[in-house]
Amino acid sequence: MEQAQQSDVQIGAKLIRIHFHSCFVEGCDGSILLINADGIESEQDADPNAGSATGFEVVDDIKAALENACHAVVSCADILAIASQVGVSL
Repeated sequence: MEQAQQSDVQIGAKLIRIHFHSCFVEGCDGSILLINADGIESEQDADPNAGSATGFEVVDDIKAALENACHAVVSCADILAIASQVGVSL
């Protein structure tokens, strides 16, 4: 998060917004992180979020680093929640 914030001072706020939208409908399940699939429009591309919800690449970067350290242990939803909290702290 510190590295991400050095290149984007708004990343904390962006992740809080993504986390909020992830939690809003069915609980904090990380569903906003999913991309479009055949016949299914993702939350990322839904009207309220399309083009305005950003910062997904930070979650991807953190997930990749965690997967290298401890494969299949930490979910993207957990990463989003913790990264949002760290973003507030920073």
